[in-house]
Amino acid sequence: MNRNPMITASSSDSEPVATVFGIPFDSTHSYKPGCRFGPDVIRDAFNNIEIFHPQFGMDLESVNIEDLGNTTHTVVASEMIDMVGKITKELVAKKRQLFILGGEHSLTFGTYMSFPKETGYVVFDAHYDLRDEFANTKLSHAAYLRRIVEQRGSDNILHVGARAFVKEELEFLKEHNIKTITDRQVREGKGLKC
Repeated sequence: MNRNPMITASSSDSEPVATVFGIPFDSTHSYKPGCRFGPDVIRDAFNNIEIFHPQFGMDLESVNIEDLGNTTHTVVASEMIDMVGKITKELVAKKRQLFILGGEHSLTFGTYMSFPKETGYVVFDAHYDLRDEFANTKLSHAAYLRRIVEQRGSDNILHVGARAFVKEELEFLKEHNIKTITDRQVREGKGLKC
């Protein structure tokens, strides 16, 4: 893993309370490239804000956070998914709080599938990402959630905020009974649609 920049953490020798790693990937983007820079931008912002939380009386500078840096950069989605799946599975086994910085949506296929099957997943996105393929690839940011549902089912998934989709996504959503709260329901203060 690459190690620059890093989240500034305690110099304590205690066991880390959380582990962070970044995935600099945006090869299946369809609008503007650049989210591959997300992990480093998030770290830079973290290191330039006040991190004392008055409600809890906690200063994150005194908390041991392990930052593993970024995964090796690749432009091949299947390589990225395999790599982050292995890394995530190893870290999940350590039973620590885990923060994964990305990168485009497709990385979630590699990370989420490494958690126990009963792990819940709440998606906040303007799109369903349930296409069978996008730009002639099944491992796309616009198709990653469909891959998850195909392998795991939809019981532990809640999608919040969709405002735009194509017909095939709506059909798949209904066929697999994916729980949703649309952007309209959010704006109108309405609840869960099952």
